[in-house]
Amino acid sequence: MATKIVMEALSPTMEEGRLIEWKKKEGEAVAIGDVLAEVETDKAVMELVARAAGTLLKQLVADGATVPVSSPVGWIGAAGESVDGAGAAGTADRADRVGKAGEAAAAPPPATTTTTPSTTSAVSAPPVLPAPSAPSARVKASPLARKIAADAGISLQGVTGSGPEGRIIKRDLEAVGRSGGQAVGAIASPTVRPSAGTPYVDVPLTQIRKTIAKRLVQSIGPIPTFYLTSEVDMERVAEAREALNAAAGEQGKISFNDIVLKAVATALHQHPACNAWWQDDHVRVWHEVHLGMAVAVEDGLITPVIRSAEQKSLREISAETRDLAGRARERKLKPEEYTGSTFSVSNLGMFDIEHFTAIINPPEAGIVAVGRIASVPAVVDGKVEVRRRMHLTMSCDHRVIDGATGAQFMKTLKLLLENPLALVW
Repeated sequence: MATKIVMEALSPTMEEGRLIEWKKKEGEAVAIGDVLAEVETDKAVMELVARAAGTLLKQLVADGATVPVSSPVGWIGAAGESVDGAGAAGTADRADRVGKAGEAAAAPPPATTTTTPSTTSAVSAPPVLPAPSAPSARVKASPLARKIAADAGISLQGVTGSGPEGRIIKRDLEAVGRSGGQAVGAIASPTVRPSAGTPYVDVPLTQIRKTIAKRLVQSIGPIPTFYLTSEVDMERVAEAREALNAAAGEQGKISFNDIVLKAVATALHQHPACNAWWQDDHVRVWHEVHLGMAVAVEDGLITPVIRSAEQKSLREISAETRDLAGRARERKLKPEEYTGSTFSVSNLGMFDIEHFTAIINPPEAGIVAVGRIASVPAVVDGKVEVRRRMHLTMSCDHRVIDGATGAQFMKTLKLLLENPLALVW
């Protein structure tokens, strides 16, 4: 009897998945545990594996299709077994017509009608430029890279991918432009370069962008948020970092962000009331600090988690940060590596942002936003000196954290950063 392949919940918050690419073809033998397809979840690219052995009888959805969790995507059974009577035929036929032609990308938006005071005639907007014809051998590329290439008229053939398994990602297309190939413009976000005569272009939402949108609605609307900003003298931290990196040699460099993460974890351990979750009818205060760090990825944001950060040395936090951030950008994190944080840190200092306010990631009660380190005039012992300074802003859920509670945490955090030897106590 044939076994239905369903879209599994590959992460705790996943509601739907985008089937990027089938790894098994129809008629191919399948063993339990074999990878059937790659699936883009709300946070990462995961593998959909076989739960039964046999032959892949039918692919019910084409590459690139977005499917709700628990919905069927294919059938496994004995070779030659019919699945038409199981309700798969209509869906399979549609998938065949779309998928087998290699047209997984979304169709151009329909023509629009524009009315002006001087005319009522229908004006059709020029369609978005189609992607180049699909070659016989499938090119591996991320959804955003395919969209950018299609709108810029770039052929992905011959582009070397630097993503997982050689997948072409956004930065590879940027490299094409820098090397004198087909110009793609400055690709800094999912917004694509406009075409002449086209008033707009619709960019399909990726799974991660859909999740970000849902989380923001949950956060900025219902959460009563207040903000606390403090300016920190970073001279001693800078000196300590230089000394540590000089002594480290080839063991890996420590960044300012590593030191901030260590200081936040230590301060939270001293102020557990800020290391808490809002749970509607109660507040959950955590004894361990599971610190989320915001990482910008190709088409959104993800927060890998440093588990029990308060128990780890600066060197351990530095190594773990590099590993998690690298795999986050490659969409290779496991669900347990980006869920369950008790507090978060977002750093935009590397983008020359002086200070900003970050949005709380529920059910967490707080997040610290880190700005750039800048040399500015400052009064020290009654004298004006040029000092390296940095702004920190804490966003607080007032249902959990009162003003004085948040202020005491920020005072401790400032003390730790201005006296970095306190981090080794």
